[in-house]
Amino acid sequence: MKRPLIIGVLAVAAASTLAVPASATPDAGAAGHGPTLTWRLSPTGSDARLRGLSAVSAKVAWASGSGGTVLRTTDGGRTWSRTSPPGTETLELRDIEAFDARTAVALSIGPGDQSRIVRTTDGGATWTESFRNAEPTAFYDCLAFFDRRHGLALSDPVDGKFRLLSTDDGGRTWSVVPSDGVPPALDGEFAFAASGQCVSVAGARDAWIATGGGSKARVLHSSDRGRTWAVSDTVLASNASAGVFATAFRDRSRGIAVGGDYAKPDGAVDALGTTRDGGRTWQKPSSAPKGYRSGVTWHPFLHTVAIAVGPTGSDITLDEGRNWRPFDAGSFDTVDCAADGSCWAAGEKGRVATLRLGF
Repeated sequence: MKRPLIIGVLAVAAASTLAVPASATPDAGAAGHGPTLTWRLSPTGSDARLRGLSAVSAKVAWASGSGGTVLRTTDGGRTWSRTSPPGTETLELRDIEAFDARTAVALSIGPGDQSRIVRTTDGGATWTESFRNAEPTAFYDCLAFFDRRHGLALSDPVDGKFRLLSTDDGGRTWSVVPSDGVPPALDGEFAFAASGQCVSVAGARDAWIATGGGSKARVLHSSDRGRTWAVSDTVLASNASAGVFATAFRDRSRGIAVGGDYAKPDGAVDALGTTRDGGRTWQKPSSAPKGYRSGVTWHPFLHTVAIAVGPTGSDITLDEGRNWRPFDAGSFDTVDCAADGSCWAAGEKGRVATLRLGF
């Protein structure tokens, strides 16, 4: 199928999905509403909770999670191989960033030396540890790459400021970013290691940090690959279990923040915001997902389309986040779309799925 045809079919399907009432069941499209979007589950043979996900293409994807689990498929999810790094059986690999079928960087979370970064260049046959945290008060949550060489990893605050690592060699080595360009953290403020999306990037130099836990849910923005940051309040709720869990930016201006309260996943709290100025100001949508959402991604071809996921379902927007409709009731923690237009989701009990059209 040619790329323009894929775009057209997806646009029709998404439009039909938004026409379905908010109370519709996941297969409502088959009942006369035309084509809809659905997740097609891909049996992984794992029962790990998979909060890390990196979609490379329609054929290749990586997922990571509890028990040091790393999974990889090279055939579109028909089969999965477990390629877990040795010695990580007790660790939570909450984030993974892959560049192709052979190269990936994974992050384990936790206090002290539980926070580690490992890297493979042979499809997971072997792994090299490139960072082990020696700061007892640091707790790394997520990482993101601008390109194959430049990336950032984020820790909760150390000495009152969020701590960052940077790499310029594809994750082979990491160095602590000086904290003088980072604004002070609020009391109780931290990042949520829920989906690998508490730090996100767009283009070659712009990055965003999502926060919660304090009196306000905030987003920090850097336009110089993490050296200096500006901070803004969002419209999302914040408390010890609530805040911004993930951001996704179409470009350096247009972005979406999702979150809510993970302790009340069905609660109708302020759980989503949009920005058109790079995160300086945030607006509430006209309609929003009903409950906590932990992951969000833009579709690479349909520039106004984004998908959000959480434990109570998945939602889609056609208008850059102003209006949302549910299209699946299954539980997922994270979502990612590849450059070729394929979209993947992952979550509890080894659940991984690819986005498909339903008729």
